[in-house]
Amino acid sequence: MRTRKKKFDCVELQHRGGLAIYEATKGMTREEELAYWARRTAELRLEQEKLKRRRAGSRAKPG
Repeated sequence: MRTRKKKFDCVELQHRGGLAIYEATKGMTREEELAYWARRTAELRLEQEKLKRRRAGSRAKPG
């Protein structure tokens, strides 16, 4: 049986993401890590709001 190369590997993506977070947070104190997650959460919420507004704007009918 022939195997195909995956175009997208979800597990590999998760591993890369986990490693990036580990590298960003290693050596942080508990308080620094909590601040890191609070900041990243705030950034994510801002991005989500931008996407919502962009989608709402593209759905608005001209005229």
